[in-house]
Amino acid sequence: MSVNWTGHEAKDNTVTDTSGTAETGTADRETVVSHDIDAAPDIVFEAFTEVRHLSMWFGPNGFTTTTKSFDFRVGGEWDFVMHGPDGTHYPNWVRWRVIDRPRRIVMEHGGFRDDPDAFEETFTFESVGDRTRIVLRNVFPTVELRDQAVARFHAVEGGRQTLSRLAAHVVTTTHKQ
Repeated sequence: MSVNWTGHEAKDNTVTDTSGTAETGTADRETVVSHDIDAAPDIVFEAFTEVRHLSMWFGPNGFTTTTKSFDFRVGGEWDFVMHGPDGTHYPNWVRWRVIDRPRRIVMEHGGFRDDPDAFEETFTFESVGDRTRIVLRNVFPTVELRDQAVARFHAVEGGRQTLSRLAAHVVTTTHKQ
């Protein structure tokens, strides 16, 4: 089963792209979604740097996020719970691996510290005129874990919704200033 396709833009500006993955051998373990946002990369990047921003947009539609601890630096951790609209609580844990302001964030993302099923999550921020194209690429340890994330947790649609919520937050926040 493939969740990646190339070159077709969806109505919500979400594009998946597998370019650059064939040589790394990870395409069958990836999910990739992107979204164009009406703001410069440094403004979009800022939405990742503080809990007050993340709590407003992180997660799919209907989800809320409660942060237990947050240390935005390479090697720092973010311990949080995503609360689904059905009342289900999803513990999450992140270790920041790369913070390249305002171009890229790479993190290890799992259910808890040292989760053997943790995946690598990369956000890239590309300037496209006066907009930012943000790409969310998740690389799972195995094809089976990727397939489970897609089937059970709706990772692709959840990624699209999360980036859409990010875009709405950034545009709303920017227009208030």
